[in-house]
Amino acid sequence: MASSPEVKKVKNISVLGSTGSVGRSTLDVVRRSGGRYRVVGLAGGRNVNLLAEQVREFGPGCVAVMGPDLARELDSRLDHRDVEILFGKEGYKAVASLDDADLVVSAMVGAAGLIPTLAALEAGRDVALANKETLVTAGSLVTAAARRNGVRILPVDSEHSAIFQCLAGERTSEVRRIILTASGGPFWSRTAEEMSGVTPDEAVAHPNWSMGRKISVDSATMMNKGLEVIEAAWLFGIPVEQIQVVIHPQSIIHSMVEFVDGSILAHLGVPDMRVPISYALSWPERMDIGLKSLDLLSCGHLTFDAPDTSRFPCLAMAFDAARAGGTAPAALNASNEVAVEAFLQGRIGFNSIQMVIRSVLDDFPVEEIVDVDDVLRADALARLRAEILVEKLA
Repeated sequence: MASSPEVKKVKNISVLGSTGSVGRSTLDVVRRSGGRYRVVGLAGGRNVNLLAEQVREFGPGCVAVMGPDLARELDSRLDHRDVEILFGKEGYKAVASLDDADLVVSAMVGAAGLIPTLAALEAGRDVALANKETLVTAGSLVTAAARRNGVRILPVDSEHSAIFQCLAGERTSEVRRIILTASGGPFWSRTAEEMSGVTPDEAVAHPNWSMGRKISVDSATMMNKGLEVIEAAWLFGIPVEQIQVVIHPQSIIHSMVEFVDGSILAHLGVPDMRVPISYALSWPERMDIGLKSLDLLSCGHLTFDAPDTSRFPCLAMAFDAARAGGTAPAALNASNEVAVEAFLQGRIGFNSIQMVIRSVLDDFPVEEIVDVDDVLRADALARLRAEILVEKLA
């Protein structure tokens, strides 16, 4: 007698940062999943128009925005339908810790994602983590919260998802090194002098990936890869000395793991964020969401190069901050966020981004992290110092 087809339980998810690049891709995965996921919570920022469209399509019971004026605007756009609309830090925390959520996708940009992500972990929710700044700024607190509450942190970044998959069934004690691949961004072939005059529009035009503006600039400076180094160290319990970055312009190999016997496992795939997102949502299973296959015959040559930290010093600064530990990565991240925003606003030049970060880090009072207040104080101090430097440069 033929067995009945397996009926999969619908997984409830909340999406933090639903109007951003990763958030939109996450909802597209939900759209393509054939009803395997139900959206119970959404948190956006200022894009009320898009958030209202998402609420109408996915029907969450709870949403959050940045402030009360945006909450009122969203309510009016939804014709006062039966949905709870919250705002601010407490609103984000509420969406992150909904009772009926099985998984929280943390896709808010920057350090703002830390508190909601911690709230999700403390509420006993698995977290699909796209917000690398959470682990960069407070890795010890975040990983401890996951262990304490018996929940998982599932990586969404393509590189960390690749490493996660390469490590499946392996012992981390047998890892010789993690090899993070980097595209090199849009300016890999340019000199430092040529980069001095680039515009924000040029900086956000990534050659391979479709990302948000802030992350695209981070890719152009290679700070994004530096943040990923710190994130990988926390995610996989690997010292930064065992993490190597290589330039791989084709973005076909998303990362590799070398083991003590010299074997290297690599993860290949099309450069589409929906691939790692779908794996984080469906883990430990996989699902077909209708994406195209990688055509190996059309890939051409796959090349590798060493990063040039003289032209891209942000990568070296990230390694230095990781080795310093404590609040140094929080200062690195905060000063970078301020400098990148100033560049996107046209207040400083592209090469001034690394100047601001270096100046903040040079004499920053690095302290041990005991609780989240230590992180928030370091973040605030670094932002203040970075803003002062931006004003001087502007």
